[in-house]
Parts: sequence; C-alpha cells; structure tokens
Amino acid sequence: MTDTILYSRTGHIGRLVLNNPQRHNSLGREQLNGIQDRLTEVAADKVVRVLMVSGAGTKTFCAGASLQELSGGQISDDAFQKMTCQLADLSIPTVCAMNGDVFGGGAELAMSCDFRIGVEGSRMRVPAAAIGLCYPLAGIHHFIRCLGVRLTKRILVASEEFDANALLEIGFLDHLVPPRNLDEFANDFAGHLAGLAPLAVQSMKHIIGLAADGAVDPEVALELSRMCLESQDLQEGFTAKREKRSPLFTGH
Repeated sequence: MTDTILYSRTGHIGRLVLNNPQRHNSLGREQLNGIQDRLTEVAADKVVRVLMVSGAGTKTFCAGASLQELSGGQISDDAFQKMTCQLADLSIPTVCAMNGDVFGGGAELAMSCDFRIGVEGSRMRVPAAAIGLCYPLAGIHHFIRCLGVRLTKRILVASEEFDANALLEIGFLDHLVPPRNLDEFANDFAGHLAGLAPLAVQSMKHIIGLAADGAVDPEVALELSRMCLESQDLQEGFTAKREKRSPLFTGH
C-alpha cells in the first residue's frame, strides 16, 4: 500500500484517505493504482456497508489528476475514469467528506460517490477548458448524471468557479458544515447509513443507478424487491418497530 493512499475499516465503515496534502492530494499513476486496489478490497469485503472518501490536510480535498504526470504521458487517457467508474460501481453507499477545495478530476471523484459533504469557505473549479483539455466522455457522463446538462456546461465548457454555498444550491453538495465539524458530521452520517438494512440500501442504489442511465430492467427491479421482501432483515425491521428499539440488520 502506498502511504499517499490510506485505507482502514472500523466496524461496517471503510475509510479511504487521499494522503498527499503537499501536492493538494493530486493523483498520479501510483495513487490511482492504490485507490483501485483498495476499491477492489472493499468490494470483496462483505463486512463493509459504507465507504467514506476524504482527503488529508485542511486546504484541498483533491486537485484531480497530476498535471505533471498527465502532460508527461505517465497517466493514460482513461486511467482516471477507470478509477472513478470503479468507485461509482460499488454496490455499497459511498460518502465523500470534502475537507477543502476541489479542482479538476477531484470534482469527478466526488461525484462518483453517492453523497457529498463539503466545508464552508471551499470552492470548486474544473479548468479543463482553460488549459486546452477536452474532458473524457466517461467523466462528462458522471457530471451529467449528477448535475444535468446545463450545469455540466457551466462547469466544463465555461470553467466557472463555484463557492461552497453555490455548490450546495446546485446540488453538488448534499450537506455543508463548518470545517471543524466535518469529521463528526461525516462519521455520524456514515454510521447512520451503516445502520440501515444493507439489502434494501444496495438494491435501491442499484435500481436508481439504472434509472439514471435509462436502463432499468423491470425484472431486475422486481427480483431485488422480492429479495428484500423475503429477507430476514425485513422481519427484523418489523420486530424492532414493534419493540420500539433499533434494528440489528445482518444483510440476510
């Protein structure tokens, strides 16, 4: 494991940390490979119910792909998108705790997560058009899927900069908190997600993803719904409701 990409698990919550604040947590080939390795580990770990993604330091969450390595040909054209697609395709919910500013591909990384928590005073900009880069198709798809065509044009074509309040207003952020409260809020939110019924959470995430791409198969949706209806977790949810206690879901 590279020390610029850290991973740990506590209970049902996995934590992936971009740990290169001296370079604004930018991602070169080593970091991209490290993230993909950790995501593969997360996907195979049946204990993990939520993945949190965050950055070290207090200034920048992620500055995207390393421009030095990108211009030097050390990163292939699709390397960054392979990583973000792998993140977006995880079956479990993902939470991005953005500890600061986000630039370039860092915005795509954040949007590949299901939920985004930002801090007051932060900003976001994708400067592709300002340096002559056409953003890759898979990345553009992530922007459109999350924010729609109109906002994607403002972000990519016009290369606008958005402050934290604007990011909350346009729906890029789900929650906005003071920097000092980020860790506590993100941990509480991840803990809330981890306490929900895993089969129901993952089934609905999958169906919503298919719907967003216009590719819902009614039979698949029906089978997922049937699986949840027949699960032990649903019976536990009913029992806990009657007994006025918190349910203890097992994912079965």
